[in-house]
Amino acid sequence: MFCEQCEQTASGNGCHQWGACGKSPEVNAIHDLLIYCLRGLARVVLKAKEYNIPTREMDVFTCEALFATMTNVNFNNKQLTEYIKKCIMQRESLKLTIQNTTHIPLTWSALSSYEPDWNESLVLQGENLAHSFISPSSNDLDIISLKLTVLYGLKGAASYTFHAQELGQEDEKVYRFIQEALASLDRTDIRLEEWINLALKVGEINLRAMELLDAGHTETYGHPTPTPVPLNPRKGKCILVSGHDIRQLEAILKQTATKDITVYTHGELLPAHGYPKLKQTYPHLYGHYGTAWQNQTKDFARFPGAIIITTNCLMPPHETYDDKLFTIGPVSYPHLTYLPPTDNGIPDYTPAIEKALSMAGFSEEMPPRQVMVGFARNTVLSVSEQVIEAVKAGKIRHFFLVGGCDGAKPGRTYYTEFVEKVPSDCIVLTLACGKFRFFDKQLGAIEGLPRLMDVGQCNDAYSAIQIALGLANAFNVGVNEIPLSLVLSWYEQKAIAVLLSLLYLGIQNIRLGPTLPAFLTPNVLKFLEDKYHLQAIKTPDEDLAACLG
Repeated sequence: MFCEQCEQTASGNGCHQWGACGKSPEVNAIHDLLIYCLRGLARVVLKAKEYNIPTREMDVFTCEALFATMTNVNFNNKQLTEYIKKCIMQRESLKLTIQNTTHIPLTWSALSSYEPDWNESLVLQGENLAHSFISPSSNDLDIISLKLTVLYGLKGAASYTFHAQELGQEDEKVYRFIQEALASLDRTDIRLEEWINLALKVGEINLRAMELLDAGHTETYGHPTPTPVPLNPRKGKCILVSGHDIRQLEAILKQTATKDITVYTHGELLPAHGYPKLKQTYPHLYGHYGTAWQNQTKDFARFPGAIIITTNCLMPPHETYDDKLFTIGPVSYPHLTYLPPTDNGIPDYTPAIEKALSMAGFSEEMPPRQVMVGFARNTVLSVSEQVIEAVKAGKIRHFFLVGGCDGAKPGRTYYTEFVEKVPSDCIVLTLACGKFRFFDKQLGAIEGLPRLMDVGQCNDAYSAIQIALGLANAFNVGVNEIPLSLVLSWYEQKAIAVLLSLLYLGIQNIRLGPTLPAFLTPNVLKFLEDKYHLQAIKTPDEDLAACLG
């Protein structure tokens, strides 16, 4: 196998025998085969768009299928094979629609006509196709690097687009670009500069996808407001909901409303507590349990109720708790109970509810502990005058955005130490699961403003960007001139998409770690260093000194 799409690749170079995420070489090969088939579908979809033939079904499917190939999402070859079959079925059906609409004989490329040999090993076919993708005749490693950057960023953008459409927010421009980028991946006539521009275009489109998702969340559930979230469980039956999908969290809350079950969030769903309409409507949405995704083996083993995984990141489960684990949407693992969607995209959660009712639940109350969430753009910008006055008065010296993905690889203690060493006249904004390194730290306040503010999920990078742009406008300077430093951690493809969005906006001096992406060649890294001053993290002391210097 060959995979280097996440930060935890073996030796920092790529996984060749078994995925660090837990996926087998066989699963990796089926992922590659699915990507190849999606590239063929993309060309047919684009041709249909030329003739104004509706393609929404294929566009949504493409986003979901790309989502399934992300790190820690789908480990199930059976379900992945069904995605491949559906991809080919949609492609051939759309070809027929184009023919019947235009009455023009069209010749399709080998890519858009490809069908696996179902009588032979799909794994071997996927491996051969993956090898041809990363070993083109040009043998230009920098172009291969950028092609992989485009593909990985596209996976992240597609996942946000998939979530946004669940909430009724869609943009044909986003769908079209995703198909265009997929169709471009096998081109050999694109020069290095054009691949760089295409990667930055992924960032532009991902920014729009995050904007759509933000609109879906805020229009449905209201703008987040500062909200205390209990970390201590309460007595009674319980369900734990992990992942990112707030629409599915609401569906679970609806289906458990009369069941005397307490619902807890896990991982990236912590910020859901800040949405007022969600919190007010469902009082049994009580608290948060556990920390980041890589700790789920111990968190899930101890949780005395059913657990539902709505998105990434799923780790290979232990047999001690796999009987209480349920997956939905693009998430799947062999032998786990999968809850299929109904016509409206919402599963029937009855099996998980019944499991929760059959289990002991929490038997006693725990000592109170809590954290605050809900410091999204509306909250922060509503006190922008107060912030500006505090900066002018020298009471706030600097802002740090410290966030991104968490992970198990050594080196991530850097982020805990960094936040602990941030001077008392500075404010830390954070988002995504990287915050679990320090989310319960008591950093105090400056002029009534908390020194640690949780902006939200990884997709709420959009909200953080709006905060930065809002402060820049208020100070009447460029965004790179405000006293703000970005210190980011990355793990998977959503983080790649967010990074590309920041580069598209021209954000300078981003510090990234714990290691830099293995798929970036030295020449591509040098370009990013020269143009954007993108740099690897060093030590907390060195980086703080540089940021505050």
